[in-house]
Amino acid sequence: MNRKAQYDRDGFIRLPGLLDRDEVSTLRTEIARVAACDCTDIFHEGTAETAKIMFRMHEADGPTASVPFRALARSPRVLGVAQQLLGDEALYLHHTKINTKGAIEGTIWPWHQYFGSLSRDGIAAPDLVTVMVMLDNATDFSGCLHMLPGRHRNGLVLPRWDESTPYKLWALPPNSVRDAMTETTPVSLTGKAGDAVAFHCNLFHAPGHNLSANDRWQAYFCFNRCANRPSDVAEPRPDYVRSTNWAPLPVEDTPVSASAGR
Repeated sequence: MNRKAQYDRDGFIRLPGLLDRDEVSTLRTEIARVAACDCTDIFHEGTAETAKIMFRMHEADGPTASVPFRALARSPRVLGVAQQLLGDEALYLHHTKINTKGAIEGTIWPWHQYFGSLSRDGIAAPDLVTVMVMLDNATDFSGCLHMLPGRHRNGLVLPRWDESTPYKLWALPPNSVRDAMTETTPVSLTGKAGDAVAFHCNLFHAPGHNLSANDRWQAYFCFNRCANRPSDVAEPRPDYVRSTNWAPLPVEDTPVSASAGR
């Protein structure tokens, strides 16, 4: 089965070995640098005030801007995959984020569909794909991502507002998740640092609690078709999570490691 057919069937595909060791090291160094910024694009949790989620690493300006993450977002390995899965070369990044699930205190995210929030951004069609890159070894013990294969084909479930985490979001009602689990078995997206996964915006997914002694860092690149850009809404979310930079991204094969420090 080819990549696109598997994505259409399951709602996700695995991309093992997307990054090499040097690239992972470069991106981890960037995350540590940006995490020290005091800005509204970063949310913290726990007694250590560890950064839980960081936004807007892919742009050229702003306190969280990162040249290596900007290079990765435009690479054939990430942007090229998104273009293939969406069947469109004119894509922009609706947002990027880094989930830095801290050791011991890195809490869960509730089960959710991205389109539960994206539809409220004024986006009409669920034509978005997210490429997630593991920057640590991800295990069940360290709070890896879990997904319900094929559940994206049933469309959007009316979400509920959840305030259980430092970054509040539209989450799935528990009964909807229970019902879905009678039809499909959750998959644990474990893997090694440098592995990646691309998944549909309507796929049920949730990461667990990080019970390990090590942080679990992952980068997310959420691509949308330029033709599907948001319409005006009364109270738009901030630019770091609902980009207004709708220019098509060019594919640029700039080495991620070579871009460090530029």
